[in-house]
Amino acid sequence: MVSEKDFISTEVATIEKGGFQWSAPSNIALVKYWGKKENQIPANPSISFTLNNCKTITKLDFSKKETNDTFSFELLFEGKPKEDFKPKIQKFFERIEKYCPYLKQYHFIIDTENTFPHSSGIASSASGMAALSMNIMSLEKAISRNFGTEMTDEFFYQKASFLARLGSGSACRSVKGNVVVWGEHKEISTSSDLFGVAFPSQLHENFHNYQDTILLVDKGEKQVSSTVGHDLMHNHPYAEKRFEQAHTNLSALKKVLENGNLNEFIKIVESEALTLHAMMMTSMPYFILMKPNTLEIINKIWKFRNETNIPICFTLDAGANVHVLYPENVSETVLQFIKGELVGYCQNGNYICDAIGNGSQLM
Repeated sequence: MVSEKDFISTEVATIEKGGFQWSAPSNIALVKYWGKKENQIPANPSISFTLNNCKTITKLDFSKKETNDTFSFELLFEGKPKEDFKPKIQKFFERIEKYCPYLKQYHFIIDTENTFPHSSGIASSASGMAALSMNIMSLEKAISRNFGTEMTDEFFYQKASFLARLGSGSACRSVKGNVVVWGEHKEISTSSDLFGVAFPSQLHENFHNYQDTILLVDKGEKQVSSTVGHDLMHNHPYAEKRFEQAHTNLSALKKVLENGNLNEFIKIVESEALTLHAMMMTSMPYFILMKPNTLEIINKIWKFRNETNIPICFTLDAGANVHVLYPENVSETVLQFIKGELVGYCQNGNYICDAIGNGSQLM
């Protein structure tokens, strides 16, 4: 069993300067995690589809400095200084210093960009923290090599996911794999609260290249952040039942992903999305992140599915945007439906076509 201690490094800087560049995708949870314990440990397990097109590309340049008493970094977004991102990176470095003690020995230039519009309402913290963590692990791997130690791929990806989690919980699901489980679950022996793991079973062909069209209902900033929302689960009257439900739903979804039952997939995924928002509406203080157009889209999807028997469904993250999920073999019909009936509910008619991807990539 891998423990937190396994990720504590004693490496010291041995490389003068260099750079790496990684891309990391966003992901969409099918079984949601909502509520966390200390140190970004999830209150329940979750499982997600890794996306292919919506990703963050981050270049990390580093140079050794003479003093090692503070973290030293510049942050660029799309090539321009982005001061308001810096506190989050500072906090991330503070959280991971114990595991990456060489960080204070370098000055970093972090240059990051998203393949999706920054203000689109798609959370970039998962892809952003995953991409940065991949770069940091590339540096650690290079330092280790200088000491004559060859890091295994398994350790590399586990620790990258572990670090990403400390920046943004769901970021640990953006490191490796097309379907990723995060959080201990009795039926998935490799699962861990510390990092995400690739779904261990053979994925049924029905889910190969599964499509996700993201309808951008509201591109504004959420009135309640996910961090605040997670914290509201601590005294939530339905929290324990919700955590139990997540375990049960993950068990059911595991079977579905193996046997390809799309009707069961739809039931679990839509129920999970609505339960997530029900937790928000029944917390104290309560809040609603869905917008009127979110509900209009959901009802249109239900009507279309009833009339055509096409296995299309929706899921939601902690916001108003709708992820429309469907098999690749019905893409043409579903996209016609989306363009004809759903785009009108999107802000400025904006939507993004995506599909299952494979995780982070070295560039």
